[in-house]
Amino acid sequence: MDTSEYKQCIIIRADLKLSRGKAAVQAAHASLLSYEHAPPRDRARWKAQGQKKVVLRVNSLKELYELKEMADKLSLPSAIVEDAGLTEVPPGTVTALGIGPASADKIDTITKDLKLL
Repeated sequence: MDTSEYKQCIIIRADLKLSRGKAAVQAAHASLLSYEHAPPRDRARWKAQGQKKVVLRVNSLKELYELKEMADKLSLPSAIVEDAGLTEVPPGTVTALGIGPASADKIDTITKDLKLL
């Protein structure tokens, strides 16, 4: 039986200086998109444990893509969010990254040094 803790991390680009509402929407998009990439077993375990989410920040697009690359190397479910550009940022602006749900220990290997949003 797997006793691992499961979580999801949402990483927002702080350099875009999004409003709180816009950041919340981008976090929601990242959560759902990343969830869709997770294996059904990991989804179920995460749900059973209360759907833990942590929202973190990076200061640049480069940092966001570096995290995405690390997530891919670890075979972690992840998804990049590109905004439609209807409100605060131009169309196609990359705003967020979702990682997980997956084992918290595995996600922490790449997110442990990030600051909360």
